Formats: sequence, C-alpha cells, structure tokens
Amino acid sequence: MVSNGIYAPDLSYPRKEEKQQCLIYRVFGQVPARLVLYMLSWSGFLVSFMMRTDINLTIVAMVADPPKTSLNISSEYCYTTDNETSINAHYGGTLQWSERVQSYVLASFYWAYIISQIVGGVATQWLGSKKVFGYSQLVTALCSLNLPWASNTHYGLAIALRFLQGFASGLTWPAMYALVGPWIPIPERSRFMSSFQGFSIGIGITYPLAGYLIANFGWPSVFYTTGSLGVSWCLLWYLLAFDSPETHPRISLSEQKYIKENTANAKIITKEHKTPWWEIVKSPHTWAIGVTTFGRIWVHYTFMIPGPRYMKSILGFSVEKNGLLSGLPFVCSYVASVFFCYLADKLVTKNIMSLLSVRKLMTAIAQVLPGILVLFIGNVGCNIELVLVMWFVAVTVVPAAYAGAMANVVDIAPNFAGPVLAFAQTIHMSASFLSPLAAFHILDGRDLLMSSWRMVFYVTAFVSISTYFFYQIWGTTEIQPWNYVPDLPKQDEQEELMEGKRSDQDAEAGVVKNGTPETDGAVVT
Repeated sequence: MVSNGIYAPDLSYPRKEEKQQCLIYRVFGQVPARLVLYMLSWSGFLVSFMMRTDINLTIVAMVADPPKTSLNISSEYCYTTDNETSINAHYGGTLQWSERVQSYVLASFYWAYIISQIVGGVATQWLGSKKVFGYSQLVTALCSLNLPWASNTHYGLAIALRFLQGFASGLTWPAMYALVGPWIPIPERSRFMSSFQGFSIGIGITYPLAGYLIANFGWPSVFYTTGSLGVSWCLLWYLLAFDSPETHPRISLSEQKYIKENTANAKIITKEHKTPWWEIVKSPHTWAIGVTTFGRIWVHYTFMIPGPRYMKSILGFSVEKNGLLSGLPFVCSYVASVFFCYLADKLVTKNIMSLLSVRKLMTAIAQVLPGILVLFIGNVGCNIELVLVMWFVAVTVVPAAYAGAMANVVDIAPNFAGPVLAFAQTIHMSASFLSPLAAFHILDGRDLLMSSWRMVFYVTAFVSISTYFFYQIWGTTEIQPWNYVPDLPKQDEQEELMEGKRSDQDAEAGVVKNGTPETDGAVVT
C-alpha cells in the first residue's frame, strides 16, 4: 500500500520514492504529469493564438496602399508626404483587396469559431481531448503554411483557409476544459486555469515577431514561422499528452492516487446530471454576463484587429515599430490579469467590498474605462505620445473582466459553469467578427482619414460602455436555484466533503508515520 501524503499538492515530486531505474524514468519521471499538462496547455494556447492573430498585422503589409490623391487628407493623418515617417508607412503590399474583402478575410476565422465550440464538446466525448486538441492545432498550422499561396492566388482561398482555421481553433477550448476534470485535483484547478492565459503572451509576441519578419524576410515568412511552430508543438503534444492519468505511461503511482482521490466528486457531477439548458437560456443573469462580455470582446478586438492598421495609416509607424507597439500592451495585459484577480480576492477576503460589488467594479474597469479612453484617442489628434499611453492603458485593463463578469459564471452556477460559459461565449464571441466588420465598413477605403477612425472609436465606446449596464442591472452573485439538482450536494456540502477527506488522509498518514519505522522509500507494507 502507498502511504498518503507522499505527493504534495504543490506539484513537488517525492524524492525518496522507489522507482524502476530505467533511463526513460530517470529523464522524464521526475516531472509531475500534471505539471507537464500545465505547460502543454499554456504553450498550446500561446501557439494557437499566434496562428490566429498573425494575419492582423501581416495583412497591412500584404495589401497595396490606397492612392492618396483621391482623398482630401491634407491634415487627416500624423505625417507628411515629404518626411521619413511617410516612407515607413508604406509596407510594400501588392494585393489588390478592398476594405470589404480584408474584413471578410479577418472575420471569416470567427464565423466558424463560434459554431465549432459546440461541435468540440461532442467531438471530445467521442474521440478524447488528445485527438481533438492535437488535430485541431495541426489543421490550424497546415492552414497557416498554405496562406501565402492561397492569398496570392485568390482572396476566396484565403477566406476558406481562415474559416477552416477558425473551426479548428474553436475545438481547442472544450477539449482542454474536458481534461481538467479527470486530470486536475479540485484544490489545484484555479492554478491550472491560469495556463489558459498563455494566449495573451501568444498575442503579445506575435505582433513584434511579425513586424520583424515582414521587414527582413517579407510577409509570407510570418505564416511559415507560425505554421512551423504549430506543427512542432503538435509533435510534443502527441508524445506527452494523455486523456487520463490511467493511460499515462510515466505517471507515478502516488500522483495517480492523489489525482483519483481529489477528482472523484467532479466526475459524478459531470456525468450523472442533466444540464438545465432551458433554465440557463431564460435566466436574465446569464444573459447579463453574455451581453456585457460582448462589449468587452468588441473593444478588445478593435485594438487587436483594426489597431495595427490605425498605427500604420494614421500614426505612420514602420512595420517593426507597429508590431512592437501593437503587441506590448497584450503582454502587459497578461500581468494585469494576475494583479486584478489578486486584488479582487483581497477586496473580498478582507471584507472591504462585497463579492457582487467587486464583480461589478472589475467589469466596469474592463469596459467603461477602455470605452472612455477610445473616445479620447479619437479626439487628441496627433499627440502620439498621449495616444500610445491611452492605448496601452485601455488594452491593459481589459483583463479585469476575468475577476468580474467572467468569474461570475462560477458564482451563479458552480455545478454548471461549463454550460453557462458556453452560452455566454456564444453571445460574446460574435463580437469578435462583428467588431472588425463594422470597423472596415466604416473605413471603406478611407483609412487615411482620421475622421473615419474617430467614428470607429465612437462606435466602440458606445458598445463597450452601454453593454456594461446590463450587468450593472442584472448581475448577481447568488447561486441560482437551477444549479442544484436531486442527489447533487450543494457547494458548501462539497467543500465540507473535501475538507473531511483531507482530514481523514492526514489522520491516516499520521498513523502510518507513528506506527511504523522510518523508511527511505515511499512504499510501506
């Protein structure tokens, strides 16, 4: 029998446990299997978002500039035709794509992305997370590798590949969520969920990397780089990822036992109870989450997709400077997400504010503040330093929503957080393609006009701020009645169960330690 308490829940590995002395184990067996899964999840979402967002800056270098002589733009952009900045603002694009075509190329990814999340849940049940996540990443990578050829042939092929990428990428979220249940003990799940924030780093490094590659090797090199990284990552996933601890060939017995003891209740919850879809759909509180996060996604994607075009067309930045300044705010947002979650936790635990007040405060920071800042960005003219400060602040504070409305999903339905999240995502992810479509429709060949961009920012501000009031009115932290079903313990009862189990394990570990001689190994007979 393996003694309790050998494998610490902080992911440290037992140094004294006896194991087979084979080379493979000595090299790989010292690393906890769920730590490997954490790194695969973090790097997987990083690579996934690199392949998703690489085109946002690259398309600015792919498409030929519109002729300036046809527009009255004497004072509409922040550089003149006879200075060096004007030269930097030309990226050498050759594709004759209209603004409408460009919006379709960029938005086509998200048309399929929304639909495939539902498909991903079903596919994961049938095929398992390893196959669904791995093949999704592989398809996305192969599409990236073929985008240069497709773009030079016909924009319809580029739209088709982006659509396929969006469908494949939408499968990754339900596939990874499905791994959390069987793999991650309940006390560690909050920490594991932070691995999903790898996407912020992915966005943050893609823009400067794309700028460097475009300036030195041409725009096709961006897709070849991200696609190659995607294929390479798939090889690591194939070798190191497994659907359950029981199928993992290198996991220690103590780690497997620890996981099994701390995930049993979660399996009962997910498999034995029917999801109350109708109650979720008609709840004003779930709609409040979906609608308000729609506004957050809208403002976020305004910075992410049309943003690089603004930095080129109005600010006159070189492609390398454009990439650096477009990507750096998203790296800052990764750090900010940790800070806001920590701050929210302290405000509640110290009884400074109620949980509901904290949720609404963080949501307001994530939406109202960026909405106000984009209004100023559209009206400060060519004060580039001030524009960049407001731009950075606006992008950085958006992740406060993860301590606001996004966290509220678990507050109102801890037993059905997954379905509630799926419902909210169906609503708010529609903004991911509506936002760029609206921006390019407003610009429509007039992206050198500051007045056109001002209208883009006005619409963004209106959507971001107005949708917040849905959450202000209907947001709640009370657990909904439909969260409880027969024979399913309430949240406080689940916590008592877990605490009781830990106490029993500690008591048993104490008996083993005091009733038997000390041994160097982890196995006690």
